[in-house]
Amino acid sequence: MRDLRELLLNREHRSMRHAVPDNLAETYSALGLDPRERMTRRFEYLAAEETPVFLPGEKIVFARTVSNIPDCFTVEEWAKFKKENYIHELGYLSNICPGYDTVIRDGLLAHRERGDEYVKREIDALLNLCDRYQAAAKEQGLEEVADILTRIPRQGAKTFREALQLFRILHFSLWLEGNYHVTVGRFDQYMWPYLEADLAEGRLTEEEAYDLVKDFFLTFNKDNDLYVGVQQGDNGQSMVLGGMTRDGKPAFNLLSRLCLRASCENKMIDPKINLRVSAETPDEIYELGTQLTKAGLGFPQYSNDDVVIDALVRLGYELEDARDYVVAACWEFIIPKYGMEVVNINALCFPKVLDTTLRQGVEYASYEEFCDAVAQQIDQECDRIVSLRNEQYEKSSETAHHVWFVPSPLMESLMSPKYHNFGAHGTGVATAADSMAAIRKYVFEEKLLTFAQLLEAVDSDFANNPELLHRLRYEAPKMGQNHPYPDEASCFLLERYADSLDGRPNCMGGKWRAGTGSAMFYLRHAAELPASPDGRRKNEPFGANFSPSLFARIGGPFSVIQSFSKQNFRRACNGGPLTMEFSASVFDTEEGIRKTAKLVQAYIRNGGHQLQLNAVNPNTLRDAQKNPEAYRGLIVRIWGWSAYFTELDKEYQDHVLARQEYSL
Repeated sequence: MRDLRELLLNREHRSMRHAVPDNLAETYSALGLDPRERMTRRFEYLAAEETPVFLPGEKIVFARTVSNIPDCFTVEEWAKFKKENYIHELGYLSNICPGYDTVIRDGLLAHRERGDEYVKREIDALLNLCDRYQAAAKEQGLEEVADILTRIPRQGAKTFREALQLFRILHFSLWLEGNYHVTVGRFDQYMWPYLEADLAEGRLTEEEAYDLVKDFFLTFNKDNDLYVGVQQGDNGQSMVLGGMTRDGKPAFNLLSRLCLRASCENKMIDPKINLRVSAETPDEIYELGTQLTKAGLGFPQYSNDDVVIDALVRLGYELEDARDYVVAACWEFIIPKYGMEVVNINALCFPKVLDTTLRQGVEYASYEEFCDAVAQQIDQECDRIVSLRNEQYEKSSETAHHVWFVPSPLMESLMSPKYHNFGAHGTGVATAADSMAAIRKYVFEEKLLTFAQLLEAVDSDFANNPELLHRLRYEAPKMGQNHPYPDEASCFLLERYADSLDGRPNCMGGKWRAGTGSAMFYLRHAAELPASPDGRRKNEPFGANFSPSLFARIGGPFSVIQSFSKQNFRRACNGGPLTMEFSASVFDTEEGIRKTAKLVQAYIRNGGHQLQLNAVNPNTLRDAQKNPEAYRGLIVRIWGWSAYFTELDKEYQDHVLARQEYSL
């Protein structure tokens, strides 16, 4: 039998797809259909166009065979929406975690009874597709698959395999509805009762359960390239393991362990694993996470329960909900079922704040006076962020805060919203903090140059002053060196950012959350700015997320975790991990794995909130740029997600190569 993983890795399954005509918007517009009707009709149409297919040896079925999802609205209609509303990204729901557990338990027929006419129609279309899968499975002699599909999804799952299959159908349908970055949530919690019962009643052995988990994980890789993202791999299929239960008990269980093992053996980019840990997490769990890092997948991403739960409660989340948090597509903290939030609605660029402050034409009398000016500029940037204005439209203040999303009947039926908060990234923290440290040292303490001279050097990209460039770039203190100047500056920047957003309501009745994530802005924001006072030259990118500058000279990883765990993440809690690259050779020995696990543990115990590690070999990456066909399975971490290196645009490949490589 052909190996399913190899078939997926070689992209052979993509030949089963077909495109549908891209003219639905014009048809729906001519009929004068409202948005909810359009979404429902499109779902019915796409479900009917799907073709049941079965890949060799798979136990959990369903794969996308329609390669495109036509828009429901014309260009002119979108222009009208954008004139009258604020449209976030593509206008569809994203970065939320539906309540899968109820439907997995009750089945679609019970859920249909609770839904409106549009939900009923979408469920009917989905059930019709399931019936066609069942008939095709029976015809092809796949008796086990056919038997399962006679019960689910109409009825709730009774076994672990049925629960996995029902999840796959739900997840598939939400993407087919047009939503994107639909996360998996706390898989090891809502699926554990089914596995526990199977093991107790002898329906499964542990190894049989493991084989099911492996097969289930492969389903995420069948059509991950069809999902919306900035780059291939940015598809939001994020899974959270471990942490604590809603009543505060340890949540890491046998299924958590099987998931880490399956991901390690499959060595594919999905699902992307996030591991919740705390100061009380046993050493063994950190070592299991490090074994997964050794596999070269760029995950798990670690989140610190001690910091995150407290931060969410401070923001007004109920304690039980805060304990149940997951991450969105990348790193932002959301609540399954209850969080209808927009976690990436805008971003503040800290180096831009510094640049604007420098250009005010003031020779500040003291560093404290300069910091006051920076603080005022942060306030002004937060005013801009909260106003939700962009270049597409200008509106009165009475309507400028309205955010509109395309209706999504099925997705909305899986949500019971309590929380409507907005999250804002904070980009280039290290670049800005290092710049402030350089100003403190060379302008105010050593008086080597004035603000005017510094601005002239920045505007010339240091072309006329190579000695100053070298001093700022390689001799000035940098975040990651555990030096008080840049570290204190980063604390100041994030505290002021949180202060400025604190108490500001958003248009959905929620609050604003400041964070340290950068997403693709480590390239985009950097490209919009001239050189920086830290020695960053024009067109050089920032470090990814909350990480050292690319050219910072740093002795080792322990000083990095010291620098990047001093900040008050209970206030700047929208997410954004410290990202570190380690030489792949670090993981060659058990001692290296133990040391890396201890490093992660130290960061968590030191108060850091999120961490992600890459195991890299620069020579391999460079060879992969030259010979991509030989490295189709090579995986790297980009910002909050992992991708196949050879499928990335070169600017993202080069950024990974430019990051500092640590050893232990």
